[in-house]
Amino acid sequence: MFPRRPLAAWLARARGGGLLRLLANQCRFVTGLRVRRAQQIAQLYGRLYSENSRCVLLGRLWRRLRGRPGHASALMAALAGVFVWDEERIQEEELQRSINEMKRLEEVSSIFQSSGVEHHTPEPKSQIEGPEGSEDGAQQWEMVMDKRHFKLWRRPIMGTHLYQYRVFGTYTDVTPRQFFNVQLDTEYRKKWDALVIKLEVIERDAVSGSEVLHWVTHFPYPMYSRDYVYVRRYSVDQENNVMVLVSRAVEHPSVPESPEFVRVRSYESQMVIRPHKSFDENGFDYLLTYSDNPQTVFPRYCVSWMVSSGMPDFLEKLHTATLKAKNMEIKVKDYISAKPLEVSGEAKGTAQASERKNEGSCGPARIEYA
Repeated sequence: MFPRRPLAAWLARARGGGLLRLLANQCRFVTGLRVRRAQQIAQLYGRLYSENSRCVLLGRLWRRLRGRPGHASALMAALAGVFVWDEERIQEEELQRSINEMKRLEEVSSIFQSSGVEHHTPEPKSQIEGPEGSEDGAQQWEMVMDKRHFKLWRRPIMGTHLYQYRVFGTYTDVTPRQFFNVQLDTEYRKKWDALVIKLEVIERDAVSGSEVLHWVTHFPYPMYSRDYVYVRRYSVDQENNVMVLVSRAVEHPSVPESPEFVRVRSYESQMVIRPHKSFDENGFDYLLTYSDNPQTVFPRYCVSWMVSSGMPDFLEKLHTATLKAKNMEIKVKDYISAKPLEVSGEAKGTAQASERKNEGSCGPARIEYA
């Protein structure tokens, strides 16, 4: 039996409105105990194990959680302050998928011309759908803008109020190398893109060459600025005369969400560039496929108008910046020549072996438009 007097006093406090206060205090007490216990465990393991040993333990735990449903592995990595490249790096298949899409459109549409884009109606919608049997193949592309050197389509993203956009364009007064380098150079972009508040590389993957970037950009007043954390990877195929840049949103433990900005968590971009002749001669076609969820409360048609007008504006700013870099000889990093991953198969095998070695010793703990 419980003592009557303390129980009666507790019920009286609860009736007086103190029940929620008591529950809140109890939750804070329990949370505080768990935080202190986690700190004690971390200190204990820090004394007992070396850094490499802790990496091994973390890697084993991550592999055990990886196959479980939900986001257990991502949560564990976030708590450990670790970015799991094995989960997030952009794979070769993603790059090749974008290149194949360019090839497929080249085959089925007559709008791709080595000397420029002719102004005429594109192929029937059934011929520019997604791949047969794919989930997005059921949605058809709709022409939004049709100009001589610039064409813009959109299609609904299933299950959302958003669109995916596709741009095909041609430039004849700059080289593919210049255009590609200007798009990749984060320092130069801070100079020519007035919307950029912050743009920096957070982390690089030595295996694939993927990079994680944090990008903060102005949004029209009175909306908050948006910030993106995304991984990008580029590839230059000299043999097949094509360049590709793929980006998509990720989470990174070193870039927590800030109350100053609205975090954009849904974002994808694929740019494929096809030189008319070579990487260092004027003239190329490009295909840009883009989607994001800017987290606005505006109706669908307003968001569609913003993107449809903003995308051509961004591409023209990118083109103008490329011309300035060419004519004024502004120093821009040459990503094509400096790219470390365009190596022989033997070197790639060495990199993969190094990755496996690192996994064994330290687990995965080696562990607007961009």
